[in-house]
Amino acid sequence: MFTIIFFLFLLAWVPAVFGAYDNAARNSVSVYWGQNAFNQANGPDVQYRLSHYCNNVNIDLIILSFLTTLHDEVVNFASATDLCQPIPGTKLKYCPEIEEDITECQKTYGKTIILSIGGAAYNESGFSSEEDAINAAEKVWKNFGPLTQGSTSRPFGGAVVDGFDFDFEVHTTNMMPFADQLRSLMDQSTASGDKYYYLTAAPQCPFPDSQFGPLLDGTIRFDAIMVQFYNNFCGADTFSPGSATQQTFNFATWDNWAKSVSRNPDVKIMLGIPGGESGSKTGYVGGNSLISVIEYSASFSSFGGVMIWDMTELYDNTGFLDTITAALNPIDEYYIVDAQPVSEEPKQVTYKPDLPSTGATPVSADKGAWIRLIFAFLTLALM
Repeated sequence: MFTIIFFLFLLAWVPAVFGAYDNAARNSVSVYWGQNAFNQANGPDVQYRLSHYCNNVNIDLIILSFLTTLHDEVVNFASATDLCQPIPGTKLKYCPEIEEDITECQKTYGKTIILSIGGAAYNESGFSSEEDAINAAEKVWKNFGPLTQGSTSRPFGGAVVDGFDFDFEVHTTNMMPFADQLRSLMDQSTASGDKYYYLTAAPQCPFPDSQFGPLLDGTIRFDAIMVQFYNNFCGADTFSPGSATQQTFNFATWDNWAKSVSRNPDVKIMLGIPGGESGSKTGYVGGNSLISVIEYSASFSSFGGVMIWDMTELYDNTGFLDTITAALNPIDEYYIVDAQPVSEEPKQVTYKPDLPSTGATPVSADKGAWIRLIFAFLTLALM
């Protein structure tokens, strides 16, 4: 009888075993998905649907890329967008497959899923006024945050992301009030009993990153900074093994920012690297060289793990993730984080997109719960 109870207890914690993001950990792996960077239209290295990658126990956080505009919102997930349906009156698209996959990844596999804003295609350069910036933040929150009655322009339907990421690669103005309002909405929702929402940023490694402007001056509270150590003179490929003082690779500079400037004293600095040789112009390192870079970066207390661009590059590069996880394993006393229950949704609101009928039904059922229940019954039947 004890064996049955113990097994049922383990099934209840399946999402945690698969790997949930823990911002306090120092061995997290974050990967961008949605841009098909390896650029394959077919074959084994094509960009698969989001859920294909969520059963990988070595990935904790998946960053959807990208929401490419903020004035008239547009989402672009490469080939995955082809399955989305235009939402009348907007430039947005409703993506039922991504909606289903976000829910499955969160509930069945315990993954943390956040949405990145910006990317290489972003060229709006910010907002003309603080009022416009605040209004844009409220619209982003309405369309991607907690589901509320009357929400009909949501690309992910009833699925709710776990936060947002900023990846601005052009100079922006009035981005401070946008970020401040978005952070405020996230924190207010958490304070009212909702789950915790993460806010991250992905600056390039030169410090300070001029494209982010005052966003990193300590006013906005970020949870993690996914520094892009590639395509620049300070990339991971400039690391000098065995040297305590690095001349160009500047993780130490970002660690100093985390300790002396960041509003969040517990902010994590992620080592951002390309997932393959074709993932960037410069910055790729592998094998023992990569291990050396990770070990050096982990010597700084703000180190939170590794960020990888992007999923298709990573999956084409056989053994690369194994090298990363092997280097990260000894950093904490544990690798799989302490089990935590998946946050419950605070409201039960059915999403009904204002779309022409296609016969598709948005998925809202917790598949993970059904799978665990089936396993439980099978166990009892075999006793």
